[in-house]
Amino acid sequence: MYNYNKYYIFFISLSAAFGGLLFGYDTAVISGAIGNLTEFFDLSPVETGWAISSALVGCLIGSFFSDYLSNQYGRKIAMIMSAVFFMLSSIGTAIPETFTFFVIFRIVGGVGIGIASMVVPMYIAEIAPPDKRGALVGNYQLAIVIGIVVVYFVNYFIALQGDANWNLNIGWRWMFGSEIIPSVLFLFFLFFIPESPRWLFQKGNSSKAVSVLHKLNNQEDALIVQTEIQNSLGKDDKNHWKNLANPIFKKALFVGFGLSVLQQLTGINAILYYAPEIFKSLGSSTDVSLMQTSILGVVNLIFTLLAIKLVDKMGRKPLLYIGSIGMSVSLATVGLFIYYESVGNWVLPFLLLFMASFSISWGPIVWVLLSEIFPNKIKSLALALSVFIQWVANFVVTQFYPAIVDNQWLKDNFKGAFPFYMFSLICFLSLIFVWKNIPETKNKTLEEMDKLWLN
Repeated sequence: MYNYNKYYIFFISLSAAFGGLLFGYDTAVISGAIGNLTEFFDLSPVETGWAISSALVGCLIGSFFSDYLSNQYGRKIAMIMSAVFFMLSSIGTAIPETFTFFVIFRIVGGVGIGIASMVVPMYIAEIAPPDKRGALVGNYQLAIVIGIVVVYFVNYFIALQGDANWNLNIGWRWMFGSEIIPSVLFLFFLFFIPESPRWLFQKGNSSKAVSVLHKLNNQEDALIVQTEIQNSLGKDDKNHWKNLANPIFKKALFVGFGLSVLQQLTGINAILYYAPEIFKSLGSSTDVSLMQTSILGVVNLIFTLLAIKLVDKMGRKPLLYIGSIGMSVSLATVGLFIYYESVGNWVLPFLLLFMASFSISWGPIVWVLLSEIFPNKIKSLALALSVFIQWVANFVVTQFYPAIVDNQWLKDNFKGAFPFYMFSLICFLSLIFVWKNIPETKNKTLEEMDKLWLN
């Protein structure tokens, strides 16, 4: 293994991971504001849904253009752009007098998420040493979870500052405006991190790339890494779309797409977005359902931390196996309880098991794998396409889950258990997908990915 400047690399990865914190913050901030927002603008149910899902449109736009931005201007500039989008969104969603104005800036924030969700994990992977890459990229998922938890507390604190009338007219504005603080911090730290040496070599700026490598590694190891990067890039790196025609790269792209889609089809977003409603539908009061949802968030955080600790020791595949089995069993069990109308206090433990299983595996590990499985020649484009597909799958699950729940035929035949059976089956299929298609990448350099797919 290489000798590297671990404190400098840790600082760089945490600074970049701030983009993940903003991802989580921007996604979840609306949860505390949606009630007052709906009343303030007198929204219909469809408009309320659009207030939430409009950010996903921005995510699709941002992820679609993330390859161009990160390749044309560099990873660092692309992250700076995402920070600016986050800042504009925090201001624009805090001051609107019309619903249209609000939606425009929700989409702007989504663009920032879309860019960050592709560029940040790729940048961290390109900076990180092989034996620490899993944990450092895992910090991105951890930051997303922390962002969600932090904004729950921020929303709660803001709501306590005034009465119902104050929250209706002012409070929700402060909730969205509070995002300006982490946005400015993200932008501030980005000015103290270097550009990716792999991108610099790709653009022919070898002297600056070597300078960055010397800051990250000792002189001897910097030369080894430089040679590996230059050999992996080769001479034909201009046409990324043409490179995708290579059978080896097609195989990597298939795995990237599969990971992205399956991560969303496990049902995680249906559980996260609709957890309070799920608990209420199973008999919990509003207060209790919010408390149970908060417990899910705490479990998410704890097991994401555990995944970061284990990913470079156990490897990627064992954690995915554990997660797939745990999710499949827990969701199937919840479905059985619901079908036989024996919910009581039994549902929460198994939903916690589902959350723990996801958080130790398909949550952080997918981001780790997406950041490292693609060879340098196609990395930026392949990752951008995979993240785009991920947001499409997210949108599909978010939009169609309520329709599945409300379908009368499914209600009559499955008594409300069908969504859990469906997600349980998909989780079992994810186990087979990992077994058949995912190579183990633990302790391998990014430059070894070509050989990995050959084998």
